[in-house]
Amino acid sequence: MNLNIPTLLSAIILLPACTSVIEPSIPKTSNYRVTVTQPQSANFVLQDLVSDGVFTQGIEGPAVDKRGNLYAVNYRREGTIGVVRVQGNHKSQSAKLLQLPDGSIGNGIRFNAKGEMFVADYTGHNVLKIDPASQSVEVYAHDARMHQPNDLAIAASGIIYASDPDWNSNSGQLWRIDLDGQVSLLEANMGTTNGIEVSPDERLLYVNESVQRRIWVYDLDDRGGISNKRLFHQYHDFGLDGMRCDSQGNLFVSRYGAGRVDMLSPKGDVIREVKLMGKFPTNVAFGGVDGRSLYVTLQQRGAIETFRVPRAGRSHFLWAE
Repeated sequence: MNLNIPTLLSAIILLPACTSVIEPSIPKTSNYRVTVTQPQSANFVLQDLVSDGVFTQGIEGPAVDKRGNLYAVNYRREGTIGVVRVQGNHKSQSAKLLQLPDGSIGNGIRFNAKGEMFVADYTGHNVLKIDPASQSVEVYAHDARMHQPNDLAIAASGIIYASDPDWNSNSGQLWRIDLDGQVSLLEANMGTTNGIEVSPDERLLYVNESVQRRIWVYDLDDRGGISNKRLFHQYHDFGLDGMRCDSQGNLFVSRYGAGRVDMLSPKGDVIREVKLMGKFPTNVAFGGVDGRSLYVTLQQRGAIETFRVPRAGRSHFLWAE
């Protein structure tokens, strides 16, 4: 979520997620090609994956499918989802894949084991599901009490967790969406809920509050219930946005306004700060051939920066075949 724009001016066009047998339809000729990752030894060396202005300032929701294709919202214009097809660790192509229905603007994106794409539709107060073969869009989950679903996290079971901020009142909620699309309000009267992630062992759920600069952690039970809420980390400056875990449980957090991504240990300690070229990171995603490339979406740049990390992301192993 773009923290300075409470209603998030970005419109999202969803790109269909890819199954193991379906590739997204990306034009063979693209006006955008770049060199991407560094050698494996060059951890935390920053470079552009996608340059300025390829996406709008509403860029958000990065997620990588089984084939290694990277998706983010608002390619070229509001209301789109763009796909960056990374070929090995060398070059990539970017293109628009899908247009969301009128009135829908996406934010966070996640994939399930089937390769289906789920998108937080913050203007429609929905979570949408995209079929990768037909590119059909349907409402997967809705509740009239939702403010504007923002970011998503998904468990190996397929259960989805959604943050739901109300920027006008600096408050928020936390939702669980079961496999049949049924919605449960897990907690109300929170701060401005934003970034959200499940730990690699599926036992913890992390949720941050942007304005309050807090990261909470909950215990997760086998049915997706939460308990034992406790403070994981308290910041005292700048904002918080999307965050993702690596395979060892380290949490990578977008520091909106600070122009960096922080790496927090499983104990909640900041163990590394990675300075970015852009000042307003909105979210992060793991990808690359080995899952050790971190992609960062940048609001004002409309760009995606990347750097290598020591360990693969949790998502790299989530749907391993």
